[in-house]
Amino acid sequence: MHRAVPRRANNDKNNNRGGLTLKTTRLRRQAGTLALVATALLSAQAMAAEQGPSLLQSKCMGCHIPEGNDSYSRISHQRKTPEGWLMSIARMQVMHGLSISDDDRRTLVKYLADKQGLAPSETDGVRYAMERRLNTVEHFDDQLSQMCGRCHSGARVALQRRPAQEWEHLVNFHLGQWPSLEYQAQARDRDWLDIALKQMVPDLAKRFALDNPAWAEWLKARPEAKTLAGQWAFSGHMLAKGDVRGVMSVSPGQGDTFQVEVKGAYADGTPFNGSGSAILYNGYEWRGNVKVGEANLRQVFAAIDGRMQGRMFEAEHDERGLDFSAAQAGQGRLLAVQPAFIKAGSDSEITLVGSDLSGKPDLGAGVEVSEVLESTPTLIRVKARAAKDAAAGLREVAVGALKGAQLAVYDQVDEVKVVPAFSIARIGENGASVPKVQGRFEAEAWGKDANGQALRIGYLPATWKVEPFNERAVEDEDLKFAGTMQADGVFVPGGAGPNPARKMMTNNAGNLKVIATLADGGQQGEGHLIVTVQRWNNPPLP
Repeated sequence: MHRAVPRRANNDKNNNRGGLTLKTTRLRRQAGTLALVATALLSAQAMAAEQGPSLLQSKCMGCHIPEGNDSYSRISHQRKTPEGWLMSIARMQVMHGLSISDDDRRTLVKYLADKQGLAPSETDGVRYAMERRLNTVEHFDDQLSQMCGRCHSGARVALQRRPAQEWEHLVNFHLGQWPSLEYQAQARDRDWLDIALKQMVPDLAKRFALDNPAWAEWLKARPEAKTLAGQWAFSGHMLAKGDVRGVMSVSPGQGDTFQVEVKGAYADGTPFNGSGSAILYNGYEWRGNVKVGEANLRQVFAAIDGRMQGRMFEAEHDERGLDFSAAQAGQGRLLAVQPAFIKAGSDSEITLVGSDLSGKPDLGAGVEVSEVLESTPTLIRVKARAAKDAAAGLREVAVGALKGAQLAVYDQVDEVKVVPAFSIARIGENGASVPKVQGRFEAEAWGKDANGQALRIGYLPATWKVEPFNERAVEDEDLKFAGTMQADGVFVPGGAGPNPARKMMTNNAGNLKVIATLADGGQQGEGHLIVTVQRWNNPPLP
């Protein structure tokens, strides 16, 4: 990733530092501007001295020309996510010396994200960038990947909307700010600027257009934030930790803010209790900050039609996160079956999670509910028995009239996949300014249904180890230096910095193979883990 040489900005009268003082690590923490620190949140939204329109005048009009009707050059011809607007304002601070307080910046991000955001459908398929799923392997077309995605994620491009002229401005900005980009790999072998202006600009203007009927329709239908108040049943899963379920209570505050309380537990009984705050952008973009135990967890959810879906992750370790799904009380939804599998001829304790659950649980053909152990509106826990001759395959699970979850019945495991199949861990600490980035893995079992088709069973207990990925990794002794694999499937990388014990005093990077062996049956699966150096430039959208 290329870095600009920014101008220094003088401090303003409130000692709000600009220019070089805005580090990318601080910007990443300012996703704590989005996934927010509670007290700052409430004061920013309820008590800010300057609101959106006046902030645009006082902070932006010095460079951006007024066009009438609260419209300004450049600014008013773009639509972005909250993270996108945060990064734009931060870039004005770093590169152009803008002085703005954190509270005013929060207010301006909120105003712009509401006024010029994205419709829910415009974020489909690329929410992983906002959710900090940094092991995602993107699948954009070759041209976008080579022209744009070689320096940052393709999702960063797909999460903004501009007309052709604005896309052209963006190309020119890139070339002016990073003139060496034409000499890099996947640029020096072609007429990069000609392709960017004549092919990419029209393509981007068509694919990611500013004017989109979906945005106009969303503005008409956008619900008020207060509709999210109430009780939310939730389910989730954290790699290397397991399933989690509980209830999240949402109390409305001022300026589209909320107080949040979560009460739940992991399947192994570990409590999942905490409280915090959240804010809603653009009618559905939920950003929260909740302290659970000793960990500060960020929430990045899409809240639409009585459902929240997204990810919770630790503020300082975004690799430690859980998939999250929630249903609002009064909606009547069956969210999840935990665990979502049962072996033919066996007994199992199964938990159904959802909202407004009532009625008899039905686990499908060949699976009997032998006893109801617990029943509440958000959770039904049962003892289940699968017949020995139950056909392998998926069962539609129901609670009364509610459906929407499935249970896999299997007779044997045919294949084991390591999840994620490809992962990156990063060295850190050891006197360095950034923490280690762990690798977290689970063993995903697969079988076949009664028709011989592939059947995903789910995550099963396994033992873990790492081995050198190839001969070069053997030669470089990567296994010795790159880190250690724990019994729970968590890989802890080595310390940062040159290592005198290694050849050429290189760092503790490595190329490793991750091997899972099922505790029951012994089948093995393999994944690929790259242990690499720290990432210094770590913006809200990668």
